[in-house]
Amino acid sequence: MKAKVYINQRSLAGYLWEDEEGFHFLYELNYIDAPVGGPVSLTLPVRREAYHSDVLFPFFDGLIPEGWLLQIVEKNWKLNPGNRMELLLATGRNCIGNVSVIGYE
Repeated sequence: MKAKVYINQRSLAGYLWEDEEGFHFLYELNYIDAPVGGPVSLTLPVRREAYHSDVLFPFFDGLIPEGWLLQIVEKNWKLNPGNRMELLLATGRNCIGNVSVIGYE
């Protein structure tokens, strides 16, 4: 599963993906070099090397709805509640705040 991460729905900040080794986040080179580019999260400072984790990064996990809204998403879209990346891709386009997460092939 792969996603593009945008700031203010315009600036491509980086790429988030999941594979057999876990979760990864890599900043887009053009975003790193932009004079106004800042970190997606304070826990993911801008750098050229990819970040790696065994679980979905807490910042991105925090973008997934909770409570009754999460139940509606799981039921209506028939999503696996244990697949956090799938939930993020289903709901990440319209997150609260300035970050958007949009899946791609």
